[in-house]
Amino acid sequence: MRNELVKTWRHARRKQRVRKAIRGSQDRPRLAVVRSNKNIGAQIIDDDTGRTLCSVSTRCKDLRDAVPSGGNIEAATVIGKSLGEKAKQLGIEHVCFDRRGRRYHGRIKALADAAREAGLKF
Repeated sequence: MRNELVKTWRHARRKQRVRKAIRGSQDRPRLAVVRSNKNIGAQIIDDDTGRTLCSVSTRCKDLRDAVPSGGNIEAATVIGKSLGEKAKQLGIEHVCFDRRGRRYHGRIKALADAAREAGLKF
């Protein structure tokens, strides 16, 4: 039980430390990645107005059939491409990447690489 609490505290501290340095604006919104064991999602947020400009998740109706399992690298790649395409339609090219305290590898890295291939710059 104690190890689980320590992991939770460490993640919360790391999340605050990363988030303190990143702030999205209208010119350069924040791309926030949310990861769980079964799903992955991302959203582009304007922190000045507090609005979510666009979001994509493995739980979205249009992507639910395209991704059989939401907790793997293939799903993260699909989500990154879809988010990049939506952002291009809205005229968003530059974003700040918020990994929310997670390590930059695996699904987080796959989503970021796919978003870069779709045209986002960060």
